[in-house]
Amino acid sequence: MQREKEIYKVTLVGGAVNVVLLLFKFVAGIVGHSSAMIADAAHSLSDFVTDIIVLVFVKISNKPQDKSHDYGHGKYETLALTLIGVALMAVAISIIVKGAVKIAGWANGEVLEAPGMLAFWAAVVSIVLKEAVYRYSIIKARKLNSKAVEANAWHHRSDALSSIGTAVGIGGAIFLGERWTILDPIASVVVGAFIVKVAFDLLRNGIGDLMEQSLPDEVEDEIIRMVSELPGVTEPHALRTRRIGNHYAIEMHILMDGDITLKEAHDKASEVEDLLRQRYGEETHVAVHVEPKESESKA
Repeated sequence: MQREKEIYKVTLVGGAVNVVLLLFKFVAGIVGHSSAMIADAAHSLSDFVTDIIVLVFVKISNKPQDKSHDYGHGKYETLALTLIGVALMAVAISIIVKGAVKIAGWANGEVLEAPGMLAFWAAVVSIVLKEAVYRYSIIKARKLNSKAVEANAWHHRSDALSSIGTAVGIGGAIFLGERWTILDPIASVVVGAFIVKVAFDLLRNGIGDLMEQSLPDEVEDEIIRMVSELPGVTEPHALRTRRIGNHYAIEMHILMDGDITLKEAHDKASEVEDLLRQRYGEETHVAVHVEPKESESKA
C-alpha cells in the first residue's frame, strides 16, 4: 500500500507540472505562431495522458493474487508501459507529418511567419521544469522498482530534451531573420524523431515483458552462480525467468544427493528460494524442482 501511495504521489507531481506546461505551451504556440511549440505542447499533453494511465494501471497492478490471477496483477503495470509507448509513437508521427507539410510548403515558396518571443521563453521554462520532474521521478522509480514510473520519468526527460530542440529552432527563427523561419518546422520534425526513439524503446521493453521475455543474461548468470554456491546443490539447470510487473518469476531444476531424506531435500529447496527472494525481493515467484543425482558410492 505504501508503494502504491508513493507512485501516486510522484505521478501527481508530474501531472500537475504537465497541466501547467501544456496550457502555457499551447497558448505560446498559438500566440507566438510556432509549429515547434505547438508540437511541444502536444508532447506535454501526451505526458498528461500517460500520467492518468499510470495512476489507473498501478492501482490495478497492486491488487493481490486471486482465483483468476494466480500470479497477481503485475502485468497491468507492464501494459501501462506499453500504452505509454503507443501514445508517444502516435504523437511523434503526428508531429513529424505536420512539420514535413510546413517544410514542403516553404520549399514551394510559401512564406513562414517567424515565431514570437513568448514561444521561445515557453521552451526555456519547459526545459527547466521537465528536467526537474525527470530527476525526481527517476529516483523514485528506482527506489520503488516501478517500470511504469520509470517509463513516465523518461517521458518527462524526452519532453525536456525535445524542448531544447524547440528552443533552438524557435530561437534561430527569431534571431537569424526571415530567411531562417524554416528552422521552426525543422525543429518540430527533430522533436518528433526523438520522440519516436523513446517510444520505440518503451514499446520494445513493454511488449518483451508481455510476451514473457526472459530476464537479461547477466541476471540469469547471477542466479545460476548464487545457487551453484549453495552447499549440497549442484548443476542448476532448466532455468526459466520472466518479469511479472515489478518483480521476477524464476523456475529452475537442481540436483541433490539421491540418498538424503525428503525433508532434507525440501529444506534445501526452501533455502534456494529464500536466497533468491533475499536478492530479488520478497515478491519474487520461485519454483525449484529437485532431481536426484547418483551418490559417489554408487558411481
